[in-house]
Amino acid sequence: MHYLRKLLLALPLLILTGCGADVLEEKGARDPSYLPISQTNTIVFVHGMYLTPIVWQEWETHFQDLGYDTHSPAWQQHDLSVAEQNSIHPSDALAALTLPEVVQHYRDYIAALEETPILIGHSMGGLIVQMLLSEGIGAAGVAINSAPPQGVLSANADFLKANWPHINPVLSPNKPTQLTFEQFTFGFVNDMDSETQINAYNHYAVPESRRVGKATLTSDAAIDVTLPRAPLLILAGGNDHTIPASLNYTNFKKYQPAPSITDYKQFPERNHWTILQPEWEILAEYIQVWLGDNS
Repeated sequence: MHYLRKLLLALPLLILTGCGADVLEEKGARDPSYLPISQTNTIVFVHGMYLTPIVWQEWETHFQDLGYDTHSPAWQQHDLSVAEQNSIHPSDALAALTLPEVVQHYRDYIAALEETPILIGHSMGGLIVQMLLSEGIGAAGVAINSAPPQGVLSANADFLKANWPHINPVLSPNKPTQLTFEQFTFGFVNDMDSETQINAYNHYAVPESRRVGKATLTSDAAIDVTLPRAPLLILAGGNDHTIPASLNYTNFKKYQPAPSITDYKQFPERNHWTILQPEWEILAEYIQVWLGDNS
């Protein structure tokens, strides 16, 4: 019951993590002693749980048209097609995958690039971006509807329901989880038309390691927010069940003791599918402006 104990110990913070849902935009400190975004023409996109790099295809085209060299490497055990990954469920190799292994995979990938990239991540990919940025890896980071680091949780009922398939302490981490259509709809594509929901589930959803999902309750997801680092932008969706905007805002406020640039923006009507939701370009354009303003 290791993870149940973690949840119980977090209850005092859970009660406090419901504020900030109505905050739409807030900019952090601009300490002149901290460097802005360094010049780079490279972007690395980091996908999240239950997904693969194909979620970034339109984003890569968008930023390539702006002159960027883009990369979207898959997590380990996520490089097969969606159909193939679902057909081999349950996979022992996927069940064994951990967050530190995924983070190391991106450290190695980025180290082989010719220049330091901008990092853009969604969901658990957003947490990976935060972790890498805290290590001095990356010219800038954008965390979209990001999974929280250790110590940042929510008592929001939607959050608990959406994340229960991988944080449920009763379920064994030795078997990966495969979301049902109903679970995927609630956590990713809530309040969208049924055709879009079915298409999203069939074309994008893959099984996932519970070990990665449970890691946010452990030191594997710890971040020292006081460390100097490159600028970070945290984006939130006001209609996101999986990562409520209030949770993103609490994550943002955790960084406030540090003078490194940290900014926050909420898009009120957007859910967890935000990077593929209609008009996803408004996020990409906001990021584009933010990168220019802080370079």
